[in-house]
Order: sequence, then C-alpha cells, then structure tokens
Amino acid sequence: MPFIGNQPALSYTSFAKQDFTTSATTSYTLDNPVANANELALFINFVRQEPTTAYTASGTSLTLTSATSASDDMYCVFLGKAVQTVNPPNGSVGLSQLSATGTKDATTFLRGDNTFASAGGTMTPAFEASMSAQQSPTDDVITKVDFDTEVFDTAGAYDHITNQRFTVPSGQAGKYFFYCYSTLGSSNSNALVDVKLFFYKNGSASGKRSLYGGGDTAIHLSLTNVFDLSVGDYIEVYAGVNISSGTVEIRQTDSSFGAYKIIE
Repeated sequence: MPFIGNQPALSYTSFAKQDFTTSATTSYTLDNPVANANELALFINFVRQEPTTAYTASGTSLTLTSATSASDDMYCVFLGKAVQTVNPPNGSVGLSQLSATGTKDATTFLRGDNTFASAGGTMTPAFEASMSAQQSPTDDVITKVDFDTEVFDTAGAYDHITNQRFTVPSGQAGKYFFYCYSTLGSSNSNALVDVKLFFYKNGSASGKRSLYGGGDTAIHLSLTNVFDLSVGDYIEVYAGVNISSGTVEIRQTDSSFGAYKIIE
C-alpha cells in the first residue's frame, strides 16, 4: 500500500535502554525524564508490564505497584527518547541543508566559523604598491605617502586610487605582515634632517621608524610591523620631516608599500 505523507525514517531511529539493580522496593530512578508511564516499556523477568497499572512514571521517578526482589531482572526501554535523539543517516546532508555563508562549490571548504572559504590560500590578501611620482612633504607636518600604483593585489583590498590604503576584506581577519621602504632626498646636503615613517591603523599612528642626520642627500628608511586586524581595519603610510634648511622629497625610486597575511 502506498504511503501518504512524509515517509517514516525508521532506519535511523534508536531507543535508549536502562537496566536496573533490583531490591525489595517500589521506587526507582530513571536515567531520562519522561512525561508519563506510556513513554517507556518496562520489563520484569522478561515480561512486559502494563503502564499505569503495573507502574507509574513522571520525570525521573518510576513507581511500581508491587515491590521487586533482589533476584528480579528489570529493565526499561524509553519509547519517547527516540523522538528526541533522532540523528540523520550518513550521507543525508548536502550543501543545500547547510546554513553557512559564502560560496558553496568544489573550490571552497567549510571553516570552523561556519563560513565557506577558498582552498589553497589563492585568495589570501597580499599586495605591493609603489609611487608614480616623487612627493614633497611639508616641513614639520605629518603627511600621507601616496603609494598610488599597484604592483599586485591578490584580493583587491588595496585602494591605490582614492585613499592609498589597505582594507581587510570580508572573511580575511587575522595577522598581517606589513613592510614599507622609502627613499628620501634632501635639496641641501649640509642640512640637518629628521625623518619619520609611520604605519597608521584606522587613522592613528601605530609603528614608527625615524632617522636623524645630515650631510647626505639620500636617506633610506625601512619599516615593518605585524598587525592583528579585523574585517574593515585599514593601514596607511605617513611620513614626517624636519629639515634645518632646504626641502625633502620622497622619491618614487625604490619606495614601496606592501603586506601579506601570515595567520588566520
């Protein structure tokens, strides 16, 4: 006869069983709570007992009409427990049953935070940018360095057009290694020059390298730092100069700014 409605999934229903250590008493404690006696099948000496007549049950309390003896064999099967402990059979869950966010296909895997991510690290953010022209910062003013030319950008996270900043994209929070190398030139080889190079995180200075000296028309500064970043955090490069006379230029030659993700 055909079945109308949802087909019962009897193949993966399981029932919990409890064995009792008997004694001359009518009171026993159940391993699992029940609403009434009809939710369990009780057997004494392998004979099934009639619910509400031979025993009553509520919560974890089982009460017999007649006391058992120490030689009796008694066990019960929790009939209602199966409804609470149904597990889907192997292979019954597919991509459409998962609530995880992200792209679900053969190129992604399910992470512990319930999101799908690309396998193999091919989309791990990494970039390097350079300068298209020299920049002349104002004396005694902290100025953003315009690394306005992308060398590469694996995740499209570096904005070289508007803000010259790296922003952590969705799903890519973690620790990043940042580096910056800048070449500065002084118009006066006899001037005393104080040069500072900064990483700015979310608009505030975080990590600095400075050099003070004079009598040299080329000043080279390198700056590295590891940042633990959340999605939406951004990093920029700023420079500050103090010069006794003349001007300082940030040269596009050998000046670069880059980063790559090192830890999820």
